[in-house]
This record gives sequence, C-alpha cells and structure tokens, in this order.
Amino acid sequence: MTVIDEIAAERRRQIEKEGWTVEHDNEHGNGELARAAAAYADHASRFQYAASVGMTYATRAPNPLWPWSGWWNPKDPRRDLIRAGALIVAEIERLDRKEQP
Repeated sequence: MTVIDEIAAERRRQIEKEGWTVEHDNEHGNGELARAAAAYADHASRFQYAASVGMTYATRAPNPLWPWSGWWNPKDPRRDLIRAGALIVAEIERLDRKEQP
C-alpha cells in the first residue's frame, strides 16, 4: 500500500467510521478542516523536540491550531501525518464542491 493509498483509506475511515460525511464537511467553511490538518502535521513535526525533553508524543492539550474543543487525539507522528493528509483531501473536496454550480 502506498502512502497515497493510506491517505485515501483514512479519508474513507473518517467518512464511514467517524461519520464525517460530505454534508458535515460542507458545514466547515471557515478553514477548520485545513487547520485541523495543520494541527496534526505541526504536532508530528514537534516529535523530535518533545522526545528530547522527555515529553510523550500524545499530549492531552490540543495543538493551538486545533479548531474544535474536542476530538484532539494524536497517535504517532506517521499516523498523524496520514490523518493530516486525509483532512487536507477533505478540505480540497469541500472547496471543489463549493466551486461547482
């Protein structure tokens, strides 16, 4: 499975298991999906620093970029980058739907 396949599988999981449907995504027109992706990517990028000062990866406090009051659930750097990719796909798809007549 390629990384692109993993991102597509995560996007399907978000829809099928989490219920984040197209209609749900359309309700987030203020950049929340992109910010959520950025939060997971930023969190993953900080892993080396966190490990060097004895912090665990999965912190309880949401990344400051995180747009919602709940659902912050980091796993590990690679998994969170896959999640970030899927959230970016969701945002691009939302933008594409917005542009369609």
